[in-house]
Amino acid sequence: MENKYKLVCTKCGKVIPDFATWFEMNQECPCGCKRADVVYSADYHKITELTKPEHHPENFYHYFDFLPVMDKKNIVSFGEGAIPIEEWDFLEKLAKDKYGIDCQVMVYRNDLNGGSNTFKDIAASLAASLFKENGVKEFCVASTGNTATAYARYLAEAGIKFTVFMPHDACEDTVKAIRSYGQTVIVCDGNYGDAKKEANDFHEKNHVLISTGNIDPIRVEAKKTMVFEYLRQLGKMPDVYVQAVAGGTGPIALDKGIRDLQTTFPETKLPRMLLIQQDTCDPMVQGWENAVQKGFPEGYEKEYPVIENPQTIVSILSTGNPGMFPIVAPIVKKSGGNFLRVKESELVHFARIVKRERNIDLGPASIVCFAGFYEALRKNEIRNGQLVLINTGEGAARAREFKKSYQNNE
Repeated sequence: MENKYKLVCTKCGKVIPDFATWFEMNQECPCGCKRADVVYSADYHKITELTKPEHHPENFYHYFDFLPVMDKKNIVSFGEGAIPIEEWDFLEKLAKDKYGIDCQVMVYRNDLNGGSNTFKDIAASLAASLFKENGVKEFCVASTGNTATAYARYLAEAGIKFTVFMPHDACEDTVKAIRSYGQTVIVCDGNYGDAKKEANDFHEKNHVLISTGNIDPIRVEAKKTMVFEYLRQLGKMPDVYVQAVAGGTGPIALDKGIRDLQTTFPETKLPRMLLIQQDTCDPMVQGWENAVQKGFPEGYEKEYPVIENPQTIVSILSTGNPGMFPIVAPIVKKSGGNFLRVKESELVHFARIVKRERNIDLGPASIVCFAGFYEALRKNEIRNGQLVLINTGEGAARAREFKKSYQNNE
């Protein structure tokens, strides 16, 4: 079977023929770069057919020709990546009544994914499928929760041994969930940085494949399909894209999806990205504000603060050392976007609004994103006539304390 894709190193341009080779290379080009773009032989004109609104796919493998799985029998799926986009008209009313802005507000709720009800499900699905197809027997990762839980379920389904390294303050419910799939959890004595070091030591000592993080081409290729879903359900790309950010796979993947489409449809426009962080862990916001103040000098993206042991209730947004800022910041700048800060102390208030207006429970990272829309209005980041897409992250299933906090004294 002829390969339908290849990987191309983003640094030196070396071509890697397939993921089997990429895994044998320890997911690293000889030049030392761990980032590679997947390039497909399929004609992107086919996207026009795949994104017709009459399609109602069960999962993101609807876009099989633009995913690096060769044989459909290897697909491991729990119905993820093709979730209905909702219109939240109460936010449209807020924009109109308080700010005089006529806009359309759509929400892509990753808590509706079928695996672990998080935005990590599509990446876990593609990883499990590729590992199954290419004979990978074992995998490890350092995680604060969502990645670990999603991968635990999908890799268990594929019969792949999985070892997770988590920080000392890992949520007990998350640890139990991972172990319930028969996978191994090692809770470290230190913080997330320490967990990453222990995971890497395990990887090197035992020659076990390890997650390469936010630039992992598996994660990027899975998540880039959200671009196709926006086209299918909205009929066009949104004008504004709002997302909470810790590492930044979402923005990286959105940019990859747009770049892929632009090879055939050059008029495809990258949405203006508004990336949100809470004030208790906002190194990307601080780095961006510093760049703005200095007028974006050459090398601005390499300057950002490191927050040691951030004290935040939003564990999955607790990345104090934003190693992806040099990649994410130029994408945001290219989009004409911005980084915005919200107050963690106000998250309970915003969670109650969502509960009241939509009768759903969202996790704290999703609420950071939701609060970011309000901040975007306040900062005049949304204009008349714009289509705004809010990409929320996770439900409240594994954030019981946060859920209690906004349910009390309602």
